[in-house]
Amino acid sequence: MFRKTSGAILCPSCGRLTNADAPVCLVCGRRRPGLWGFAGPLRGLFRRSFTDLVTITCVLMYVASLVIDPAAALRPRGLFSLFSPSGPALVALGATGAYAVDAGRWWTLITAIYLHGGVLHILFNLLWIRQLGPAVEEVYGPARLVVIFTAAGAAGFVLSTLVGHWLTVGASGSIFGLLGALVAYGYRRGGTFGSLILRQYGQFALILFVFGLLPGTSIDNWAHAGGFVGGFIAAWALSFAERQAERGRDQLLALAAIVLTVIAFALTLWTAFVG
Repeated sequence: MFRKTSGAILCPSCGRLTNADAPVCLVCGRRRPGLWGFAGPLRGLFRRSFTDLVTITCVLMYVASLVIDPAAALRPRGLFSLFSPSGPALVALGATGAYAVDAGRWWTLITAIYLHGGVLHILFNLLWIRQLGPAVEEVYGPARLVVIFTAAGAAGFVLSTLVGHWLTVGASGSIFGLLGALVAYGYRRGGTFGSLILRQYGQFALILFVFGLLPGTSIDNWAHAGGFVGGFIAAWALSFAERQAERGRDQLLALAAIVLTVIAFALTLWTAFVG
């Protein structure tokens, strides 16, 4: 129903018209440009805003964490802990850390990206996501944004867990990954514009990292560092749009990241409420 195995299509590599069933693109020579009939559906999937999807998911998960234990969320606390979900509520929804990894719950390295520990936590993170997400999408492409965001968030939590953090949540590792991707872009592009990008987003990363060192913030700077490195490496491996348009491989990697995220949430719900 959704596959197009014959007729004209746009090649996922060069964007020119070719045949869906051609063994190679008639223009650029790419092998199997029709991706076995799935080139069109994959391209349409990533036209939708991943930034909006992340925003909605984070908000829904935050509301769910408050609903699970409303008494804890309404307990008077400090400014940085205002309307904070309880630990058990976060654990039930997929918080990560040494406790989860020791128990074999690898999937929490992904689900924890979409959980937050308070109203200020989610507010600041969503503001950064909505600023950096479109910027990364513009210079790398929508599918590569999905891969960078997911890989960076997981990498940040891996490093945080390795140094012994027992419980951690938040999209800030992914945010630092987006900053790392923009720094990589600026470095690789070079020239006046590249230097400007490198300096601007490098300064953003440094300021945010220093802010995380302030006393009383309880910020997981190890996740920030791991996310920055993960995003930088992922972006370096994927190339950027000016140099090479998104290819079928990029779209398949993004689809794999989305499927893995869905599986991670399914495993979390099964573990918490069924298993």
